[in-house]
Amino acid sequence: MTEVDFAQISSYERYKLMASLIVPRPIALVTSLGSNGVVNAAPFSMFNMIGEDPPILMISINRLLDGQLKNTAANILLNGEFVVHMSDEPMAQKMHACGKAFPSDVSELSAVGLTSTPSQTVKPPRISEAPIAFECVLHETLETPSRYVFIGRIKWLAARDGLIDTQAWRVNLKDYRPVARFGASFYTRTNDRFAISDQEGEEPKNNSSIDQI
Repeated sequence: MTEVDFAQISSYERYKLMASLIVPRPIALVTSLGSNGVVNAAPFSMFNMIGEDPPILMISINRLLDGQLKNTAANILLNGEFVVHMSDEPMAQKMHACGKAFPSDVSELSAVGLTSTPSQTVKPPRISEAPIAFECVLHETLETPSRYVFIGRIKWLAARDGLIDTQAWRVNLKDYRPVARFGASFYTRTNDRFAISDQEGEEPKNNSSIDQI
């Protein structure tokens, strides 16, 4: 076994190991509003759900090398509102392009060719091309020397037509194929899936319970 004492390595070395080993990670493409009214959009893979009561999710945003805040972090602290989008393969390239450093007076949506549409409960707009959008308000903030961790409370969900059955509250996972972040600059698809039977030695069913969430 390779043993690593995290107390003996730098924060950058810890980041490289953690970000390449804790994979795949879902990607939050976050829209927020700047003080100048410009819509910012940026992807973050240190992101996940936390709980359902209240319905909260987490986004971790690192500080820049000079200690300044990224636009998304500054906007969330200013307005307390943001929208988290899941990205699928057709929009993956544009999602990735939103991670470039644009001036604060330039909207990433316009720069990369994504379309905004008004949200239902918050001021930052949703992205029309995204299969899923969670409208969030700031629930709690955690601050570390290197990061802000924003816990958002979901106020509203918008999903592409056909993805959600709102009678049975099930998700059509066969048609839901978000992309995820792998190590370094690699991404991964979610097309290659397999089921595991609850009973050892038993063949898994073609339509497993995961398709009925």
